[in-house]
Amino acid sequence: MIDADTIEIHGTRIRLWGIDAPESDQLCRGDDSELYRCGQKAATALAGLLYAIPRPVICTPKDPGRYGRTVAVCKIGDPGPDIAHWLVSNGHALDWPQYSKGHYAAAQRDAERGVKGLWAGNFVEPWRYRSCMRDGGRPSGCSDEAPAR
Repeated sequence: MIDADTIEIHGTRIRLWGIDAPESDQLCRGDDSELYRCGQKAATALAGLLYAIPRPVICTPKDPGRYGRTVAVCKIGDPGPDIAHWLVSNGHALDWPQYSKGHYAAAQRDAERGVKGLWAGNFVEPWRYRSCMRDGGRPSGCSDEAPAR
């Protein structure tokens, strides 16, 4: 596992289709308003899922990937839970409508209503965080109040 939305299987990097998870150095605010490393927490949650369900991860390529990665829908076993759906429904990642066309939107609404994961506090969308960092920002500034795009 590389982070919460990118895994590696037999040396092949696979980007989970349709979602975006916080970056490893990204900070979020919890329900207590304290900053925490939400990207690290999301990756830890995914690692826990993969450990808890010891079945092979099966990925079906979806789109041609950028950055040398395969973009795929990945499940734990066959049939098994869609990893991206699990991440979104537990508040560890967001539906990325630019790519998913809203495929995980219902799961995201459920996580938001249930105040799960990221939704328990405040956060900047991972795509806004990365954009801020590319523009020369620092993790603390880009995590809190990143400029809208």
